[in-house]
Amino acid sequence: MNPFTAEQTPKTPHINFDPATGIFELNGKSVPENSVIYYKPLFDWLDQYVQNPAKNTTLTVQLDYFNTSSAKCIVDLFKKIELIYKSGKGEVVINWMYNEPDEDMLEVGEDYKSIIKVPFNLIVFNK
Repeated sequence: MNPFTAEQTPKTPHINFDPATGIFELNGKSVPENSVIYYKPLFDWLDQYVQNPAKNTTLTVQLDYFNTSSAKCIVDLFKKIELIYKSGKGEVVINWMYNEPDEDMLEVGEDYKSIIKVPFNLIVFNK
């Protein structure tokens, strides 16, 4: 299985999901015209990955900003990762990175953490 990558643009995040290492990264800004269409290829890729995941999967999300439709897609992304955890096919951890003064991103991370039932870390950084 090949990695799934997408270059960052002013409206879309950098995506680098490596199935060999189980290291998944999503960072930047997510305000595409249509989030469902934008994220569909990633979700299709994840549907395959979930069938035979790496022993350990780590998803690190570091978004500066995202719109409402992206918020729904992020939940869907987390739920796909959660499937690995629930299936017992591998260990999973989600790292939600937020800039220290950005309390909104901290609150959103806390909300996601309460919804998703996998190890979920809230990690502060300074820009």
